[in-house]
Amino acid sequence: MDKTERINGIHFAKMVQGGCENLRSNAQAINDLNVFPIPDGDTGDNMLLTMIGGANAVKSQEESLSQAARRIADGMLLSARGNSGVILSQFFDGIADGFEGIEDADEKQVSEALCEGVRHAYNAVMEPCEGTILTVAKCSAEFAAENHSESPEDVLRSFISEGKRTLDKTPEMLPVLKKAGVVDSGGAGLLYIAEGMLKGLNSDSEIPAVLPYSQAESVIDIDLFDENSILEYGYCTELLVRLQNTKTDPLSFQITTVTDYLKTIGDSVAAVKTGTLIKLHVHTMTPHLVLSFCQQFGEFLKVKIENMSLQHNSTDLEKEKAVTEKRKAYGVVAACSGDGIKELFMERGADLVIDGGQSMNPSCEDFLNAFDKVNAEVIFVYPNNSNVILTANQAAQIYEKSDIRVIESRNIGEGYSSLSMLCTDCQDADTIEKELTEAMHGVVTAEISQSVRDIGNISIGDYIGFVGKDIISQSQERIVCAYDTIDKLPMSRFDICILIYGKDVSQGEARFLVNYIERNYPGKEIFTVNGMQDIYDYILILE
Repeated sequence: MDKTERINGIHFAKMVQGGCENLRSNAQAINDLNVFPIPDGDTGDNMLLTMIGGANAVKSQEESLSQAARRIADGMLLSARGNSGVILSQFFDGIADGFEGIEDADEKQVSEALCEGVRHAYNAVMEPCEGTILTVAKCSAEFAAENHSESPEDVLRSFISEGKRTLDKTPEMLPVLKKAGVVDSGGAGLLYIAEGMLKGLNSDSEIPAVLPYSQAESVIDIDLFDENSILEYGYCTELLVRLQNTKTDPLSFQITTVTDYLKTIGDSVAAVKTGTLIKLHVHTMTPHLVLSFCQQFGEFLKVKIENMSLQHNSTDLEKEKAVTEKRKAYGVVAACSGDGIKELFMERGADLVIDGGQSMNPSCEDFLNAFDKVNAEVIFVYPNNSNVILTANQAAQIYEKSDIRVIESRNIGEGYSSLSMLCTDCQDADTIEKELTEAMHGVVTAEISQSVRDIGNISIGDYIGFVGKDIISQSQERIVCAYDTIDKLPMSRFDICILIYGKDVSQGEARFLVNYIERNYPGKEIFTVNGMQDIYDYILILE
């Protein structure tokens, strides 16, 4: 096959789709590279969701490279979640800047765009750490730029080859990786993307596929479309079809057979054939015709049909609500999970709580939507997780309707203690922000969870107690681990202890722990909260 001498918007869209597909196939392998032995935001899932935002953003095959790259980058910026996702989105944002004003690019321009992507990625992190995705991206891009490639394909091959060498060295750069016996997960994800982009560049498929991926089905308000409503927007229809030997020849089946037909009955058409599988997306008034047509060639593995009028009506209601509500001076957005913890933050003054935290990181767009709903001149944001801080900061930089101040809380304890001190009487945002940030200092938060892998002398299923990333106790029994964790904490320095127990802990067991604290550390003011959170069996906050 002849090498592609220049890449245009269609090429780049196919490259991103290919990177997305390869990342999807290897997302769990990336998740398994997690250093800390509890569910940790799942790097593979975060990067995949970020990539899908870009893959779904391209609107037309006729776009220039500059237009396609910018659409893709903007889609990723909105979909970014977790530190790895934010860095990845910034990498592609830099690539888009590198392609600014270009219809198509040769190998030199591709190399320059990759280097610009690296600069953007580094600028996204306050204190860049070597041995991570940043290092892999930097070394790969620099090598590709210096390797005198003769085509964009050669640039990608050079990027991948040096990336693999650099990735293998990451355990020597970061002791925590060496101790865990793994390479950097974000760097590994970037290489899977690059390998998929190379495949996409050489792909014969005509249209980048829309790649749905959702962690949970959204709840719809069926009252938005009643017996008197008129269908204006049609149905968003997505199918996963397995071609059948009894109905067609799967190997020679052409995807244009599907796309040509779908264009006659709808728009926003996207479809891709992988082996004997077809994934397709179309907006149509007649989804039954899509089903009938596709069933001529195979059988359905998944069918998703949604009335788009519900979405439009819901959006209209939100806009009307935003207009009629009076704009406030100050507002608060917090990210956390567990109904009890959400209620705790609402009681302390949060206007809106985004569902998210460990293993369920919210996206940049989730924060942007929350800012709209809060409708305040100044909004204070509590990420409450170290893997959510970059996303919150990225949303703050994008949002222009309010003054967004991110209070960089790394856990629930810091966020709760800070929010408890919120006072807006002085009417000065800088002073309030300073006071809220200072309120986090000195707070100790310990968490108890179950290990999901063997690491050192810790086995899968063991309970571990930790402060930050420092493991201070372990046991095969949860209550024993909790006792030991308490004994390792500087209890004498604090007057207040807040005990938040998770959904798998009974009220009786939590009471045992309270009794232990009262008996061994008298004089403490103890508050107990049924947080109903996942992952953490106990969260102990000392103030």
